Amino acid sequence: MEVENLQDAHGGPLVLRLSDPTKTDEMLQRNGPVITLSRRSLSDLELIATGGFSPLTGFMGKKDYLNVLSHMRLENGTVWPIPITLPVQKAEADAIKTGDACFLAGEDGVIYGMMTVEEKYQADKEREALCVYKTTDKQHPGVKALLNQGDWYLAGPIVLLRRPSHHPFEDVYFDPTETRKMFRELGWKTVVGFQTRNPVHRAHEYIQKCALELVDGLLLQPLVGETKSDDIPADVRMESYKVLIEAYYPKDRVRLAVYPGAMRYAGPREAVLHAIVRKNYGCTHFIVGRDHAGVGDYYGTYEAQELAGQYAEEIGIEILKFDHSFYCRKCQGMASAKTCPHRDQDRLLLSGTKVREMLRKGIAPPPEFTRPEVADVLLRYLGRKE
Repeated sequence: MEVENLQDAHGGPLVLRLSDPTKTDEMLQRNGPVITLSRRSLSDLELIATGGFSPLTGFMGKKDYLNVLSHMRLENGTVWPIPITLPVQKAEADAIKTGDACFLAGEDGVIYGMMTVEEKYQADKEREALCVYKTTDKQHPGVKALLNQGDWYLAGPIVLLRRPSHHPFEDVYFDPTETRKMFRELGWKTVVGFQTRNPVHRAHEYIQKCALELVDGLLLQPLVGETKSDDIPADVRMESYKVLIEAYYPKDRVRLAVYPGAMRYAGPREAVLHAIVRKNYGCTHFIVGRDHAGVGDYYGTYEAQELAGQYAEEIGIEILKFDHSFYCRKCQGMASAKTCPHRDQDRLLLSGTKVREMLRKGIAPPPEFTRPEVADVLLRYLGRKE
């Protein structure tokens, strides 16, 4: 599958909601209520403004919200799997009138954007949890975040006035317009996107390189927005990606670019969202592995692949589905259940819990599981943490 015009975004032209720099100071001088955004809402604001969430132009109104829950589509029929809403407390909603131009601030007090409030409505949290996360279990991190946020949603178009800081990742931060330009300059007509919130182990490397046999280039796009507290910090993960690319990847066929979005741990629906986002960044292909964006055992192992595959043609991106990969001692190489005939005892299978336990004890995982350079980064981090 080759996309001739990488400027085609999901649902139409790439959306840009960025203020004119010559008018930003003037806009900041206006009077208006200030809404403080959570880290997740701030990253949503940025992705709406830069086109990562095209075709959205602002936070969702009630009709879009309900349609997304029930049908995974915006009211106009465009595929969209997860509500992108702006939650506030009831008292805050009561103090704001429809038609108000509100400033959008971060938890640091800095004003990052403006929104014209066209609507305010009450969230249906139980329905949202069941539709998006397939559970109301408070132990699920996505459900927990949903229940802890405000009960009311404000909706309306936004404008980004200032960029949130992406320190220390400025050298690998690119808007969708910039990645598209990068791909054109590199001559890449087919690009596969890979998202990760974990260090890249040999299994990830294996499927990325399998994909590279099919396309012109790989966009390795780690998520650096909000994640669970026990996930490896973004700066440590980024260091591990850089040492891996430096030592084991062809320099002219791989680019590293951070994805500023927040994790929702919504499994199948989030896999569809991630595919849409990669389409907007200019990718023609997207890798979906086992239990993509999952947590615990709330979703089936390959449920995310199945759902993303259902919508791939309509989105306009090719989904590359990979089985669980591992090192096989008898094959003497990386393999998957599709290519390896040997027994489990011949396969090197380490759980995340087991790897973390080894690292905490100062033991590097075997090179068949993790490249030594990556293991060194993780060992230094855990030594620093202890």
